[in-house]
Order: sequence, then C-alpha cells, then structure tokens
Amino acid sequence: MVKIARSSFEAHLVRNVRSFSSLSIMLAGVLSLAMVVPVHSAAPKSKPNVLFISTDDLNLDLGTYGHPKVKTPHLDRLASRGVKFDLAYCQFPLCNPSRVSMLTGLRPDTARVHTLETNFRSTVPDAVTLPQLFRQNGYFTARVGKIFHYGVPREIGTAGKDDPISWDVAINPIGRDKTEEDKLHVLTRGTGSTLGFAMAWLEMDGTDEEQTDGRGVTETIKLLEQAAKSDKPFFIGMGFYRPHTPFVATEKWFEMYPKEEVQLPSSHPDDLKDVPDISLHIRPANYGLDESGLRDCIRGYWASVSFIDDQVGRLLQALERLKLADNTIVVFFSDHGFLLGEHGQWQKQLLFDEANRVPLIVYAPGAKGNGKSSPRPVELLDVYPTLKELCRLPDPPQKIEGRSLVPLLNKPTGSFKPAVFSQVTRSLGKNKRMMGYSARTERWRYTEWGPDGSEGRELYDHKSDPREFVNLANNPAQAKVVAEMRKHLETVRVPGDQK
Repeated sequence: MVKIARSSFEAHLVRNVRSFSSLSIMLAGVLSLAMVVPVHSAAPKSKPNVLFISTDDLNLDLGTYGHPKVKTPHLDRLASRGVKFDLAYCQFPLCNPSRVSMLTGLRPDTARVHTLETNFRSTVPDAVTLPQLFRQNGYFTARVGKIFHYGVPREIGTAGKDDPISWDVAINPIGRDKTEEDKLHVLTRGTGSTLGFAMAWLEMDGTDEEQTDGRGVTETIKLLEQAAKSDKPFFIGMGFYRPHTPFVATEKWFEMYPKEEVQLPSSHPDDLKDVPDISLHIRPANYGLDESGLRDCIRGYWASVSFIDDQVGRLLQALERLKLADNTIVVFFSDHGFLLGEHGQWQKQLLFDEANRVPLIVYAPGAKGNGKSSPRPVELLDVYPTLKELCRLPDPPQKIEGRSLVPLLNKPTGSFKPAVFSQVTRSLGKNKRMMGYSARTERWRYTEWGPDGSEGRELYDHKSDPREFVNLANNPAQAKVVAEMRKHLETVRVPGDQK
C-alpha cells in the first residue's frame, strides 16, 4: 500500500487521469506537464540532479566508518566514490529540530524549533526549504517516506509533518513492519508512551520489498525511471524510517548477527562519577534491562542497518542502470546519531558524541576529492548551501547559517570551520526548558548546561579519550582549553538559554 500526497496542481492532474491505474503513467504526466507550470522557471539541461537519501537514527555503526561487525557494502562503495565526512554533526539530536535545521539552513534557535511537535511554518513561515528552492528554480521535486518529520512508527503511511509546498509529488509508503506491529517484542516503552521510544524488535518473515522502506525504494526507483525520460532536472528524496526503533528487519539480516556474538559497549568503572546528572536521559541505566534484552536490541539495530544498506544499493544500481549516475549528486546522511548503551544511555536527546555525530557521504560528479575522507568537523546545516552552490541556485530569503562543503569536496583536508555545534533541551517543569549547548573541534568536545554552564560542564579529549569516559571540565590543567571552547559556544548560544 502506498499513500500519495499531492499539491493542488497534482490533484487537478489526477482528476484528468482517473482512467489510468498505473502510478508510473500519472508520474509521467506530472513530469511533463510540470514544465509549463508558470511558478517554476525553466532550468538548463546541464543542471545536476540530486538524490537525497535520509536515514532515521543512524549512528556510525557502518563498515565504511570502521565498525568491525556491521556489514554495509553498498554504503562502503558510495563512500569510495564520494567524500566521506568523518566528523559530521547534527544540530539537535532529535528528529524534528534536526531535520528542520538542515532543510531550512537555520540553527534550531533561529528556526525556534526544539521539539517534535513544533511546525516550522508557524515559527519561520517564509523560510524556503531546500527542496522548495529547487522546485522554485525549475526542478522536479519528489519525496518518498520521511524527509520532514514523522512520528515513527505511529505516522508511517501518513503525511506526518511534511511541507507540501516543497514537493511536486509526495509518496507515503506503508509495509508489514507497520501493519504487523502486534508481533513486536516490546521490552520497554522507554521515555514515552508510544513505540517511537520503545526498546522493541522484530525478526520478520517475508521479503524486504514488503517492508515500508523496501516499498519506498520501489517507488523511488519508479520516480527515477520517469525522471530519466524527462529533460527536467530532479531533486528526489528517499527518507528511510529505519533503523529507528522498533528495530525491524527480515530474517536474513538478523542471521548476519548471531546473538552470542553481539557485545555491549565497553564501560569504565568511574564513567559517570564526573558527569552532570542533567546530561543523562535514560534512568535507570539501560532501562534496567538484562544483558540478553540489550543484545536483542543491538542485534535488531544492526540488522536494520544492513537492511537499509541493501536498499541504498538498489537505489545506486537504479542510477547506474538509468545512466543517471554521471549527472546526479548523491547525499547520504542521518538526522542524528544513536546510543546503544554507551554510558548506560540509549537513543538520542543527549550530547554525548554518539548522539550528535552522524554519517555524511556526498558524491558530486567531478569533485576532485571523490574517493577520500575529510577529517574536518562539519554540520548537517552545511548541506543546504552545498547543494545550492553545486546546482547554481539563487539565495533563499532567509540567511543561511551553514557553510558550503564544496571546498572540502575538492580538497577534503583543507581548512574549514574551527568548531561545530549541537544542542538539546531538558525539562524544568511545566512549559519551562533549559538548554545544553555543545561545541566540537577536531580534538575536543565541550558542553555547558544552563546559563553559563551553571547546571554542569563537560570537556572530553577525543585524542586520548574517544569514548568520553573522563570529564576534564574542572581540571585546572585544561582551563585554557575550556576558555577557548566557551568562546566558540558564545558565537551560537542564545543569552540566558531558557526556552
């Protein structure tokens, strides 16, 4: 089953093609007729296409990022063709704020979106989103699955918090992972009342193409096939729902990771003694689950990751089969990271490195740095100006706060930003929140909770302590580093930071 959302133009088109049962015929009409819609200017044929691949809650448990167990051959191949960013960071480790920031080019405080519930059209109504900018400049734009925010799995098959004016076509796939939720192994509902925060998993029978993400890729390939027949350039987004909890994949992916071979993250006996209590989100540690349950969840997460990798492979193979690869920019990323028991914490809404560091791979045909990795800290915020520059689009009305990655695409080891930033809120009671801000350089991560760090500070040296076991914020020997990192934070934080 596939649900499609349409603009008023598309609705008019559908009324005139009711006699056709094939989605591909309808899309062919959209692609051809959209060329005469007066609000879109004509675009030169030489403009590159964009395939925008989003994943939900994916950390760096990928082969190309050095994980010893997780198998991701297709993403490994994409990284070998494009530029892999080793230190890419989201701006807010929660789906809606992160996606809004990336898709509007605005930091969370500028967009005034810090929760799952806020619709950015109520806070920055005139912002032109990344796909909207493409649409305004002659591109065919389409979305399949989760690009803007959706509650997962609750809103799978619906339009979620989509932005209709950003797309010519929007498709909302739904598969067995959603329709057979009653089969899930639910260990705990986590920090919320819905499955979206649950520790839950399911090893499904059937085929990958019956899963929501499998159906989504099938629909995306149909869009690519129609786009290949058009002179109009395209921006097509495929938004995966996995590996977001519940962790669901078919049997073959679970079989790749025998439970007895799954190991929990390494720990340190004094890990949390020097950490501000407010920095933690999961209490009790590991939800109080036993080791067997935790292994089941890690296994389910890894199975979901390998399933997603295989679906990405389908997309890349379609680009090659359709002879689109040489003129299509491919962006692969996750909206934020995900903890799998590090520091006894799980999921997101944390400022530990695992929650904010994300995979980011950009393949731009002809870029001089293709096939290399960049060690420079970058932000998801930087994707908007990067694609705008690569596709030669005009500036949007809002002031974009990211910086184009094009210099790093050509010289991955070149100089870039001195620091990148993430932030997250903590509740202080009814209608009152406190913000934590984190700055990351190539070596250090520094966090302040509350106004001027009054609720706690953290400093970690990633050269000697990449797992962030030892908080150096109160070590007199690091006073100079703390002072430098605070200066970085002051460039982005809102005075008082009470939300």
